[in-house]
Amino acid sequence: MADVKQILEQKAGAGKNPPVKLTRNMTIVDMVRALEPEIKRALPAVLTPERFTRMALSAINNTPELADCTPMSFIAALMNAAQLGLEPNTPLGQAYLIPYKNHGILECQFQLGYKGLIDLAYRTGQVQMIQAQVVREFDEFEYQYGLDSRLDHRPGTGERGEITFIYGLFKLNNGGYGFEVSNKEDMDAFAARYSKSFGGKYSPWTENYEDMAKKTVIKRALKYAPISADFQKALSADETIKTELSVDMSEIRNQCLTGPEETKGEAKNAV
Repeated sequence: MADVKQILEQKAGAGKNPPVKLTRNMTIVDMVRALEPEIKRALPAVLTPERFTRMALSAINNTPELADCTPMSFIAALMNAAQLGLEPNTPLGQAYLIPYKNHGILECQFQLGYKGLIDLAYRTGQVQMIQAQVVREFDEFEYQYGLDSRLDHRPGTGERGEITFIYGLFKLNNGGYGFEVSNKEDMDAFAARYSKSFGGKYSPWTENYEDMAKKTVIKRALKYAPISADFQKALSADETIKTELSVDMSEIRNQCLTGPEETKGEAKNAV
C-alpha cells in the first residue's frame, strides 16, 4: 500500500501544484478527492471531478469489496469507464468494476457490459443495427455459414426452455453484415477459461449471464466488421487491470493477470 501511495503522491505532485499528501488511513474516496487535479486532466470534458467522485461512491456502495482493492487499480478502472462515457456497476449494464485477486492482491478489473458495447458501436456512426439474442430449446432456429450464410430464429411461445445457443449480429450502413453463433456449452467453457472473475460473487457472468454471453458473440461478430480505430481502442479496455492514469487510458499497459493454473487454484478466494 505504501508503494502505491508514493506513486500516487509523485503523480499528484507533478507540475506547479504542491505535492498531495496521502496517508495510510485514507479511503479510496479520500484519494479520489486528493487526486482531483490529476483526475481532472484525464477526464473527458463532459464529466466533472465531482461527478467522478459520485461515480466512485456509487460503485463502492453497490459493490463494497471495491473499497478493499488497490486504490490505483480502482481509480484507473473508473477512469476507463469515465473516458468511454459509461456508467459502471448500475442497472444500466453498461460497464462493471470487478474486485479480482490478481497474484494474491485484490485489484479492480474493468469490464464492458453488453449494453455498453452496443452503445459504443452505435456511436461510430457506421452501424445501422446491432443486437444479440439467446435461443432456447423450444425455439425454431437454423443457421449456416459460408458464401450463402443465413440466420433464422423464431422464438417459441409459452415456455421456451433452457438456453441452447447465443448469437450476435450487425448490419452496417453500407449494407454489409455479419453474425456469430455459439452453443451454450462452448460459451460456458469460454467464460470459465478466459474470464478472470468467472465464478466469483460479483462477476457479471454470475449476475448477468445472458448479457455477458451476448457481449461475447457480438465482439466475435465485429471482428469481421470494418470498425473505427476509436472503437477498437474501446474494445481493448475490456477485462483489463491498470494502475496508471492518462488522458488516453488505452495507452496504459494492462497488468499481467494470473495464468489459468493459478486462477484455477485461487477460484475459491476470488471475490
